[in-house]
Amino acid sequence: MKKSTQKNSTNINNLETNEYQNKNIKTTDVNILLNRVRLDRKKILKKRILISSIFLFLLSSFIAYMII
Repeated sequence: MKKSTQKNSTNINNLETNEYQNKNIKTTDVNILLNRVRLDRKKILKKRILISSIFLFLLSSFIAYMII
């Protein structure tokens, strides 16, 4: 037969192990989310640069057309 103290210590160890595993999973998820945010920012920056360069090209073409 197990003593009641043995049963409790086993449960405490299991809880500590589960908490440790949960913390690892959460930090991994946070890292994945942060990486996704960084990638999204890069995509948005590239789109803005492309759109602004197209706008500048069209504007300069229009000004050149008006001068001639």
